[in-house]
Amino acid sequence: MRFQLLGPLALADGPDVVVLQPSKPVILLAALLLHANSTVSAEYLQRAVWGEDLPATARAALQTCVLRLRRLFTKHGVTGTSIEAVPGGYRITAGPPTLDLLGFRDQVRRATALAGDPEAELYTLKDALSLWQGSLLANVRSDVLHRDEVPRLSEERLRAVERVCDLLLGLGRCGEALVDLWTATRVYPGHERFHEQLIEALYRTGRQSQALAEYRRVKGFLLDELGVDPSPSLRQLELSILRGEDLGVGGGSGAGGIRGAAGAVGALEPEPAALDPGATPQVVQGVVVPLPAPAPGVGPVPAVPHFTGREAEAAAMAARLTAPPPPDAGGQRPLTVLVSGAPGIGKSALAQHVAHLVRDSFPAGRLLVRMTRADGHPRTADEVAAEVAAALGSGRAGERALLVLDDVVDADQVRPLLTSPDLAVVVTSRMGLGGLIATHGGWVHRLTAFTEAESYALLLAALGTERVEAEPRAARQLASLCGHFPAALRILTARLLTRPGLRLGDAVEWLGDDPLARLTLTDSPDHSVSGLFDRALGRLDPRLSEAFLRIGSGPPELLGGTGSTGGPEGAGRKGSHPPVPEDVLEQLADAGLLEDGPPGPYRIHDLLHAHLRRTVRIRNRRTEKV
Repeated sequence: MRFQLLGPLALADGPDVVVLQPSKPVILLAALLLHANSTVSAEYLQRAVWGEDLPATARAALQTCVLRLRRLFTKHGVTGTSIEAVPGGYRITAGPPTLDLLGFRDQVRRATALAGDPEAELYTLKDALSLWQGSLLANVRSDVLHRDEVPRLSEERLRAVERVCDLLLGLGRCGEALVDLWTATRVYPGHERFHEQLIEALYRTGRQSQALAEYRRVKGFLLDELGVDPSPSLRQLELSILRGEDLGVGGGSGAGGIRGAAGAVGALEPEPAALDPGATPQVVQGVVVPLPAPAPGVGPVPAVPHFTGREAEAAAMAARLTAPPPPDAGGQRPLTVLVSGAPGIGKSALAQHVAHLVRDSFPAGRLLVRMTRADGHPRTADEVAAEVAAALGSGRAGERALLVLDDVVDADQVRPLLTSPDLAVVVTSRMGLGGLIATHGGWVHRLTAFTEAESYALLLAALGTERVEAEPRAARQLASLCGHFPAALRILTARLLTRPGLRLGDAVEWLGDDPLARLTLTDSPDHSVSGLFDRALGRLDPRLSEAFLRIGSGPPELLGGTGSTGGPEGAGRKGSHPPVPEDVLEQLADAGLLEDGPPGPYRIHDLLHAHLRRTVRIRNRRTEKV
């Protein structure tokens, strides 16, 4: 059993994660884990649980709270960890394998010891940062802990992010650093070091005017909001840019003396569209919607919170990736496992989950490689290959590495990476990529919607057993309204986590009124079912997109079925809808937008069907107004 503090407080048992519901025992657990292996005074625990105005019965109530926490441990099968009563207070024992906070600190210490090897230090720090899973202690309602402990932990993370950006700048990977720095400077506008790194990265990627504009912006913020001038190092950086000085290898303002290692590594710069300086950072409270890192980029494979279902697929993929080479293969292993399916069906989550299951078989590392930019355009095979080579370094002879190539657009992106017997590759793609399988072999796992049991298991893991099993019928109705579609279920559970007092029965009525409108995160509008489908349609060839809209708003026979002409408009007008060519249907199926029937050879998922009909209605209304 593993405790997760770096996000909502949760219990993890392998791939199964339970986010604890807000309660006083949960506050007590958080306070103990934040000081694991140390005695925490009873007075401090009382203030953490009840605030500064303690009730007269606080001491006795604390003992009762400890008993309730021990029962919670028993309920969730927590073994090997106990709450000890010691003179003056209580203590809980944990180590890096059982508490993510200690695991993070252990990785940071390892990274510090690798200061002479910037690539290894960078990889280790990114692995440490992957343990952070969302809004810190979002389900722990303690003003004392959020005032005293959360800022301290956030500062530990900021120091690691700052060092990662220093390393990237020192290695000449300025474009990769920009992706993190745009977000960091907007979330922490008063953190001058992030601004300094951002300005340097912009200048070194040939954006002198943008770098100076960013300096003026932060100078104005510091004067207007804080009444101070920029730091001497920021002012010196502006002067260096105005003079046109070289801030490349050996230069710059704070890379910790590692710039000399950058000579052989080019600056891998994302397209400007992926680096919108005005973008609002997307932060989702709750951990059921793991946010992808901004593309492009290569980094450690992050853990997937609340992974449920897909047991057969995960076991088969793990077995294939770790199987020994066939006797007649001369030591060569098949290289490719393809996970395909509709947008939002859970391809990336499955691939990342399996990467963690097989981590011991890939000592040379496991890398998540974003194959598309933030605007959905594919990255070139050459730039991906260069970035992967830089991330893997010289490697360790004879040891295998695993690449997860996420959101592949076509086979040509992948083929140049299938060149080494020491690499295993998991590809996720909406496309079928039959040509890749034909030329390079491998296995295909095409994902469809969850079963009812899998949907219910996700709700249990995300919302907690108590909340779901109190209203099991309503929980199943919610899953049905989501069409058992993984992305929809994750958005729904994220919304319900932020409203712990909402009954599931009330949520059924609320969601049923307009599922498409309700399946969105209000503080992160990009995370919505409609937005997901719109982006998928935007990536289609315009002719295919138009055909798909016509299919989605037309009668069943357009999918190859034998139903009526459908709806009042088509009633009695046989042939009013011209047939859709078979090759168009095949292309839409290959793009993951049509599923295998029945009825007919193909069908459209109910949520996607509703979105297509709504899109056509909105377009028709706009046309009528014109």
